[in-house]
Amino acid sequence: MTSHTEDEELAQIKDWWQRSGKPLLAGGALALVAVFGWQGWQKQQTGQAQNASALYQQLLDTSLTPSGKPDTAKVAELYGQLQSEFAGSHYAQYGSLLVAKVAVEEGKLEDAAAELRALLDKPADATLGELARQRLARVLAAQDKAEEGLALLAGEADPAFQAGREEIRGDLLVQLGRLDEARAAYEKAKAAQPDDAALGTLQMKLDDLAKGDA
Repeated sequence: MTSHTEDEELAQIKDWWQRSGKPLLAGGALALVAVFGWQGWQKQQTGQAQNASALYQQLLDTSLTPSGKPDTAKVAELYGQLQSEFAGSHYAQYGSLLVAKVAVEEGKLEDAAAELRALLDKPADATLGELARQRLARVLAAQDKAEEGLALLAGEADPAFQAGREEIRGDLLVQLGRLDEARAAYEKAKAAQPDDAALGTLQMKLDDLAKGDA
C-alpha cells in the first residue's frame, strides 16, 4: 500500500498550486478585463471593472512574490477591500483563490478549505467553481480526508477540466492505497489531455505505479 505523511501531502499541494495555480490566476487578471468590457450601458460597469482589476492586480502582486513569502497583513487588507467593494464579482472570487493559496503556503489548511468552500457554494461561473473544487480536493488530501475529496470530484467535469480532475482523483486514490483505481484515473487524465501536451508529472506517476507492479 502506498501512503503519504501529512507533511508530504502538504508539500505536494504547495508544489501543485505553484505549478497550476499561478498561471491560471495571473491569466485570470487579463481574461477578466474582457468579462466586464461589453455593451453601451457599461460605462459605469467598465469603470468599476477597471477599479476592481487594479485592486486585484495589487492583490496578485502582493500574493505571488518572487520570494514566495507574501505580506499576509497586506494580503488580508487588499482582499478585505476587494470583497467589500466588489463582493461576488469575478475579481473578488479570483481573490478568494489567491487568499486560499496564501493560507496553504502558511500551512493554514482549515482557513484555505473554508475560503474554497465559500467560493464553491456560489461561484461566479463554472470555471471558478471547478477551480475551487479541484483546489479544495487538494486541501482535503493534505488534511488526510481523501474520501471526502473523492466525493467532491465525483461525476464528469467539463472536458477542459477533466484531465486535472482525474489526476487529482488518482492522487487521492494513491493516498488511500487503491492503486488499480489510481492507475485508471491517471490513464483517463492522460487520455483527456491534448495530443501535444507535455505529460510531465502525470507520466511519472504512471511510471511509479508500474514500478510497484514489477
